Amino acid sequence: MFFARALTRGASPVDVTTDRAPVYPRVIDALIPAARHVLEQYANNRVEADHARLKARLRPMRGLKTIRSLRTIAAGHAFVQNLRRGHYELTADVPAHDRVRLAFTELTLCL
Repeated sequence: MFFARALTRGASPVDVTTDRAPVYPRVIDALIPAARHVLEQYANNRVEADHARLKARLRPMRGLKTIRSLRTIAAGHAFVQNLRRGHYELTADVPAHDRVRLAFTELTLCL
């Protein structure tokens, strides 16, 4: 269900990384016959590690109590991660280690 909905929202993937559950090959062949099914043990570490900073932030807070606080924390976290990666014009031409500092300096001038 989730996989089928995700496919309707964007381009078809070239590779699909899953664990070794026996149902996956049939589902992937039915929905995306051209995709390569990747079963390597650590192939999705990059995706899993992406939210490690968010998890590290949430542990001391003992989780989130409301949906509103979840939305606020997730949006702020995504914003800072995208600043670090240079996805915004504001920090695209700045060295990676200076992006967040310079972005917040610029943003404080707007307030």
